[in-house]
Amino acid sequence: MYIRRIFGMLLVALATVRADGATAQPAPCGVRVVVIDPGHGGDDPGATYFGTTEKALTLKVALRLGKMIREGMPGVQVVYTRTTDKALARTKIDDLQARADIANKAGGDLFISIHVNAADDASARGVETLVMGESPKEQHYNQDALYENNRDDLIDMSDERTAAIVRAYIQNLQFTYGEYSMAMARCIQNNYLKIGRHVRKIKPQLLRVLYATDMPGVLTEIGFLSNSREAAYLKSDKGQEELARSLFRAVKDYSAYVLETRGAEEEPVRPAPAATPAPAPAPAVAEPQPAAKSDAKPAKKPIVRYAVQILSSRIPVKLDDKSQLKEYCGQARQYTADGAFRYKYCVYECDTRAEAHRRLTEEVRKRFPDAFIVRCRDGKIVK
Repeated sequence: MYIRRIFGMLLVALATVRADGATAQPAPCGVRVVVIDPGHGGDDPGATYFGTTEKALTLKVALRLGKMIREGMPGVQVVYTRTTDKALARTKIDDLQARADIANKAGGDLFISIHVNAADDASARGVETLVMGESPKEQHYNQDALYENNRDDLIDMSDERTAAIVRAYIQNLQFTYGEYSMAMARCIQNNYLKIGRHVRKIKPQLLRVLYATDMPGVLTEIGFLSNSREAAYLKSDKGQEELARSLFRAVKDYSAYVLETRGAEEEPVRPAPAATPAPAPAPAVAEPQPAAKSDAKPAKKPIVRYAVQILSSRIPVKLDDKSQLKEYCGQARQYTADGAFRYKYCVYECDTRAEAHRRLTEEVRKRFPDAFIVRCRDGKIVK
């Protein structure tokens, strides 16, 4: 085992040596897999004005962005939901789910959906970024849009059961990906400002594609195609390059934010240490203490793990309650978190997010379609 490990380390070392003999040391990244989703495609053109379509513009910007990430962030994998002009399913709802499935299967750390805006008012302009969520204003907007435009990209909240599930999910989102999605949205908006774009507010909205992805995610509108000046900019090589460059810089800013926020907690985003780290210094004491034994080991910080949440509740649920936990009666574990829905019930606590995702897609969602992945530590759901 030891020889095999040394051999593996030698292979890694050889692979990082450049032709000039220097050793390449790519900077650590807070993201490993970025999923880029060019909105619409195929027989769904999206907004269509001034001889061009939303689906064509989003694909061009998406491909530029992916190229920039590959070249500027070595080691970061780029996954596209589409690279050609095609739809991913027959219906809009299935198409959006297919995009989320691609992202989830890839084990994405960040999901960026690129769209182009349009409005009846030809003077409407600017860029904006949306995150999964709902405010009273957005709730009203969501209902109006559904009734007036039959918007399949929004979640229909008219059914009370659906609304309850979605709102519980949004609340749980604050303990998993919510803060990271907002951080990415702010990174995008800040970089749009740097290139002189008119920036609209970040909006929470009940978007199907963000609801179905198990990772931090945003949907960004890169301009109004219904505005003749913005349409000309969006169609230009300069405009597409600037927008892609802004999004690329946002990804780099977000990656730095994740590294700073998570610190050493997220082991996968940092290279493995070459040697065992020194133990933490002993706590101060009020009076002399006997010397520690030579074989004493420093206490380890609990490692963050991943579980699949199937239920949340305001009050405790018995772990043998088959009516609530169904097939996972006797198997689910209770966790706690802040907020009204304090009690969370999860299955399959895993060391890696990839393993939790496999359990989620292959098993749990067959019984609990609305289940999702959470991060946990020492019996609590953590951000």
